[in-house]
Formats: sequence, structure tokens, C-alpha cells
Amino acid sequence: VFGKDINLILVLNNLCSDRKSVRVDMSASTILYTRRAVAEILKAATSVELGPKQGKHIRVKIPYTHYGRYLTTDKRIQVTALCEVMRSHGLKLLVEKTIILEDTNIIIKLPRRVVVNKAVSLEISYANPLPEPVSRCVLLVTLMNQQVKINLARLAPRERSKIYFEFTPRRAGPLQLQVDFSCDKFSHVKGFVTIAVAPA
Repeated sequence: VFGKDINLILVLNNLCSDRKSVRVDMSASTILYTRRAVAEILKAATSVELGPKQGKHIRVKIPYTHYGRYLTTDKRIQVTALCEVMRSHGLKLLVEKTIILEDTNIIIKLPRRVVVNKAVSLEISYANPLPEPVSRCVLLVTLMNQQVKINLARLAPRERSKIYFEFTPRRAGPLQLQVDFSCDKFSHVKGFVTIAVAPA
């Protein structure tokens, strides 16, 4: 989840009946959705001895403090592990994983029934998932082809807050509400719901 430390496990298995010595070079970078690297956030190397038919786990931790300021709005991190079996004429294995960090910041609560031409009050709750305060918080609410910009107070570390948003639907049928939350430390955290508007 965005704002938390990332914990990964690399599993190495020796399928042979003789011992293997493996060198593992690990790296991680924040990337765009095109897979273009933005910034390297982890570089580590280790060696592992594997007995016959033995498996071992290598734990990798990427703290938020390492990746937070380099993350793009795509919220993607590419992790690679190059595993080289020593004394095996250059036998290598490359393992890659792309991590897409989830946002759990925006929660939109609707009343049980929404009726055309009747005022509706929605609860929009938003959060700072980071271990540090954020300021210049802005909520953009898009509904019925109109956009409302709401300036919000700063949020303490891990703080959740909420606002109430009122509107009157003018026609029956599905309506899409989109919420976009930005601040000085991250931007474009989105949430949306489809509202079923009943006839009067």
C-alpha cells in the first residue's frame, strides 16, 4: 500500500543433488507505466549457499523513506534480482517484478437511495497514508460535467478526515462521481463511484 514499507521475499530453490553457491544482485527503481526508470531506490548484493535440493528465502525491505519522493503518479516500482550460480560457466537467472502500489485513501459513502430532483449529501473521506504531515491539500470533485475544487486543511501523519458534499441530481439513471485528492507530497489519488439515480 502506498505510504508503507514494501516487504518482498525472493525464493531460491536448488533442484540439483550437489551444493550451489549463488550470488544475488538486487535492484529496484521507480518507473513510469512505459517501464522507463525514474530513480534507483535500492541496490543490494548477497551470496547464498544452497545444499542439495535445498530452498532458501531472501527477505528484501524497501522503506517508504527510500521510494516516497521518487514515486510518479503511476505508483510503480520495478524490482529485479540477477542470480548467478558460481562455478557454473556463467549460468544466470533474471527475476523481475513490477509492483503497483494501491491507494486506500478515498472512501465515498452514498445514501441508500438517490432520487432525481432531491438534494443528496455524500460523505467523502480522504487520508494521509504517509509517516509525515502533508499540506496544500486539494480535493477535486467531478460530477455532472462540473468540477468543484475544495481546499482542505493540512493532515497529520496517517490522519484521515472527511467532508460532506451536497448536490441535486437532475435526471434519472447512472451518474459518475470522481474525486481527485492532491497535496504537497503526492498527487492525483483518485476515487470514483457510479450513483444510480431513481426517478422521482
